[in-house]
Amino acid sequence: MEEVTYQGLTFVPYIKRDAIAEQVQRLGAEISRDYEGKNALFLCVLTGSFVFAADLFRACDLQDAEITFVRLKSYEGMESTGEVQQVMGFSEDITGRNVLIVEDIIDSGLTAVKLRQELDKYNPKSVKMVSLLFKPEALEVGNPPEYVGFEIPRKFILGYGLDIDGLARNLSDIYVLKEE
Repeated sequence: MEEVTYQGLTFVPYIKRDAIAEQVQRLGAEISRDYEGKNALFLCVLTGSFVFAADLFRACDLQDAEITFVRLKSYEGMESTGEVQQVMGFSEDITGRNVLIVEDIIDSGLTAVKLRQELDKYNPKSVKMVSLLFKPEALEVGNPPEYVGFEIPRKFILGYGLDIDGLARNLSDIYVLKEE
């Protein structure tokens, strides 16, 4: 791993792909245990969580699990806009379903709260959240996710699906903004 530069900003390695894979396998085992026989519906929040969701879905040993997608937007550049926009909604009937929201990162909690409120309108049996990354210090609203890969400090990160204006999603490792 080495430094990478996007939009004039330098990022350094933060979490290596092997550590990510280890946490994905751990989460997959926990979710498999908790959702066995429950016809789980994984709701992948695009675009950032698509890499994590694909790896997690394969790591789960559930024969009756399904996956669907919703696209929300709350960031521009390195900053949260403070508003959550639904760009693409889900079309599945979730009434009476066990829904597992798959997120790449939870920081302020705003997106998670808005999505849970929207899902509650459709009467799911249960709604839980799994997030690869969680910033406890940044949580302003809602509750921590039920399943967490890594707790991290309030720093801007990218790679493994996380981006800066659409760039760097294809990096296998997670990088953090280099401190001067």
